Amino acid sequence: MSIKVPPGACDTHMHFYDRNAPAAQGTPMPGHFDVAMYRALQKRLGLERVVVVQPNAYRDDNRVTMDAVRVLGKIARAVAVVGETTPEAELERLTRSGVVAQRFFNLPNGSVPFSRMDAIMARVHPFGWHANLQLDGRDLPKYEAQIRRLPGKFVIDHNGKFMEPVAPEHESFLVLKKLLDTGRCWVKLSAPYETSKTGAPKYEDVSKLARALVKHAPERMLWASNWPHPSVPPGTVDDLDLLNLLADWAPKEADRRKLLVDNPAELYGF
Repeated sequence: MSIKVPPGACDTHMHFYDRNAPAAQGTPMPGHFDVAMYRALQKRLGLERVVVVQPNAYRDDNRVTMDAVRVLGKIARAVAVVGETTPEAELERLTRSGVVAQRFFNLPNGSVPFSRMDAIMARVHPFGWHANLQLDGRDLPKYEAQIRRLPGKFVIDHNGKFMEPVAPEHESFLVLKKLLDTGRCWVKLSAPYETSKTGAPKYEDVSKLARALVKHAPERMLWASNWPHPSVPPGTVDDLDLLNLLADWAPKEADRRKLLVDNPAELYGF
């Protein structure tokens, strides 16, 4: 089933890569993916707004991300990576240029682990930035207290990114639901192919979790393409197929409108 994409739909997680900007050692560099290529994808999927996320490949060098956001204009926001000593003037400049969040990547070779989260969020929260978190969801019980201490809002990537998909009754998934119950947590429904063991086209092990999340808190779900899918070989996934998974994950049209339009508009300030 193909879903009807409402006007104002937002892709809340994707990346740009420039062949002239070398990637950090040991990080995925899928190739050259620029604004013209992404605009073609937006047109194909019926998307209007976008949140550009700083890829792990570029660590805290935000130039490729911010150049793309400048070209895209008012339809775009950014999730950047800064450090404990980034000058205030640079934080102000990034905020003016569309940055709304700081990315934390608590996986092997991740650019900013959770050990640095408290200090960095203390710096960027006064600029209105929220925290964007990626981790193995199975570690949520270990980090729950730290995540709850975060100032303001926070977003958790990729259905919680349970590297071995768990059952909806699993302790770590129940922690994710409890974080949603704080009213400050959003979850991106995205990239099931990164963690699914049952595989395409239905990704049933991850889909089970996505359906449970939508049922629990449709008002704080977001959707994302994760284009250009840096962790898998090119051509492995079809973006339209990923979008149409929402027919299964969020069968009610009103819920799909929330997660494609209303929720991102509220969180990212569109």
